[in-house]
Amino acid sequence: MVLYAKPACYRLTPDSGEHVLGIPDITLHDGLTFPVITFGTYKLNGIAGMEAMVSALDVGYHALDSAFNYENEGAVGHAVRKSGKKREDLRIASKLPGRHHDYNEALTTIEESLYRAQLDYYDLYYIHWPNPKVGKYVEAWQALIEAKKRGYVRSIAVCNFLPEHLEKLQKETGVLPSINQIELSPYFPQDEMRALHKKLNILTQSWSPLGRANKLLQDPLIQKIAQRLNKSTVQVILRWHHQLGCVPIPKAASKEHQISNMDIFDFSLTEQDMKDMATLARPDGRSHGQDPATYEEF
Repeated sequence: MVLYAKPACYRLTPDSGEHVLGIPDITLHDGLTFPVITFGTYKLNGIAGMEAMVSALDVGYHALDSAFNYENEGAVGHAVRKSGKKREDLRIASKLPGRHHDYNEALTTIEESLYRAQLDYYDLYYIHWPNPKVGKYVEAWQALIEAKKRGYVRSIAVCNFLPEHLEKLQKETGVLPSINQIELSPYFPQDEMRALHKKLNILTQSWSPLGRANKLLQDPLIQKIAQRLNKSTVQVILRWHHQLGCVPIPKAASKEHQISNMDIFDFSLTEQDMKDMATLARPDGRSHGQDPATYEEF
């Protein structure tokens, strides 16, 4: 079972000058503790990207989500070292690209990911997409299992896997991922996948939790809830993810937005709020039409 730790004890305001806000942890099925909000690093590259990551770690995030294909693993590793944070207190993740699903290539890619970041290990390593037409995701998963045995990674996970992909992993390897990172927002709440994850004891992690800055942020219903609570629409949406038991991955370059995105633990959405937001679901609310049943990422 995924266990929720005690809630954060402190609230940080953008102008306080104090970095005291805590993000609660959960415990994954393999025993790794993991924060209920992860800092996204997609398109955070170079010096500016690295500095944004350092800022995020400074204000209280302790997990950075990256990928081989983001081409910023070096910036991630540099941010970890520059932050001055204890390595054991951080949760650093990267992902295997589709072009390296062959077993030996996958292991080499994980090694290269570590070299790029100059880290001794990753806390989490994911298969980025199942790429079902290629059909080698089980082979890639076997490589991640071996990487964990070798101490390259502490926990192994997947992104964008559908029920049939998870079933095949379980059938052929007997090992299920600790996390399945999927596109999820109020317009695309993924009820069936979340229910399956709960049944299989897999944590749901939400990418594009804000709908990639689409009309979601201007939705009248969410704006009404935000006004009542004296919160931003972004905070309401992130709180919605949290109350569903999902881990959102917001990205913010500015310190002010980084702090604001964390400030979701001093209020709750009512049961009626959650029911109202459930009505926002659309038949296919995907932002960019990336259906894992057909989408191929390399």
